[in-house]
Amino acid sequence: MAIEKITMPKLGESVTEGTISSWLVAPGDKVEKYDALAEVLTDKVTAEVPSSFSGIVKELIAAEDETLEVGEVICTIETTEARTTESTETSEPKQEQPKEAPKTEIASEKSAATGRFSPAVLRLAGEHNIDLAQVSATGKGGRITRKDILRYVENPQTETVQATNVSASEPAKPATASPVATTEQGDKEIPVGGVRKAIAKHMVTSVQEIPHAWMMVEADATSLVRYRDKIKAGFKKEEGYNITYFAFFIKAVAQALKEFPELNSTWAGEKIIQRKAINISIAVATEDLLYVPVIKHADEKSIKGIAREVTELANKARSGKLTSSDMEGGTFTVNSTGSFGSIQSMGIINHPQAAILQVESIVKRPVIIDEMIAVRDMVNLCLSIDHRILDGLIAGKFLQAVKANIEKISEANTEIY
Repeated sequence: MAIEKITMPKLGESVTEGTISSWLVAPGDKVEKYDALAEVLTDKVTAEVPSSFSGIVKELIAAEDETLEVGEVICTIETTEARTTESTETSEPKQEQPKEAPKTEIASEKSAATGRFSPAVLRLAGEHNIDLAQVSATGKGGRITRKDILRYVENPQTETVQATNVSASEPAKPATASPVATTEQGDKEIPVGGVRKAIAKHMVTSVQEIPHAWMMVEADATSLVRYRDKIKAGFKKEEGYNITYFAFFIKAVAQALKEFPELNSTWAGEKIIQRKAINISIAVATEDLLYVPVIKHADEKSIKGIAREVTELANKARSGKLTSSDMEGGTFTVNSTGSFGSIQSMGIINHPQAAILQVESIVKRPVIIDEMIAVRDMVNLCLSIDHRILDGLIAGKFLQAVKANIEKISEANTEIY
């Protein structure tokens, strides 16, 4: 008989934590090896956590909607299976668990006494310059959770009053945080689901950590439009899926990234990592969510291959069949905002990438060519960059390369297969 621990798995290359969306088992349930225990959400994908053992669920340590770092224990299973490898825990003396503080003590004192602060809590506290002794803890065993930190950030004065047990008669200082929104008659409250929370968290991280800069160029896509219009019906009949403008744009971007690899980089504190593989992240919208699957080695694929992969990834996203491998490894993002009719926008960079390109709607506009007015199919290319890694010079050269690649697409110059 042994008690085995199930930990938060690593569900992606850059994923450091996950949120328990829902438990699929309860204490006392019998499970077999590989049975699903819980659904976990990250900013990239939703996945099930399988059991590594057969046995009886002993304790659910993590609560639903709780976020834990990769490697933290989420539950325990009582099993009679023999361990295949000797646990390192047997060679090390078990640390004595800190005694629970008396119930009369405040929660923040219990958490401070145990010193059990997760990396996510320490990081958030450091970002907001928060004294953890002032934060009320609601986690298991008196632990301070990320939610406790975020609640403190929203209303620090209220939290401080609670933590220091100030009497009701003592006047409180004015709160400096933004007031909490209230609901009025006729308003509709929409619960924020786990995936939406993960997306929101990822976007906040991108904006807070990345100094964004933005620039735009316009490209003449007339030859591309004529070529695609000529072949689209035959292509659909032969291949069974559409050849979209987006496939041509992704190919043009991948070629430019080979020429300017600085855009295919990641900020890593004391160094910049320039990626060899050109893996293009694309945004796929479902009814109420946005997923960002990845086209691996886009520079090595034909336009037909890119079109097929875009179609397959979009279908998987809309049917809920994307896997973590579909979502990881992206090095640069291309977003087809033009599909919604947008002609100019500024994208938020997909952290930890260095840039995102918004390809806007192709619009017929009058353009001066050889001192004469001509009607051309024009498209705006809007680039957001991480100003720690890139500056206007290299970003401008990259955009000019993408523009040139788009403008030379034609029946005579471009192979589909």
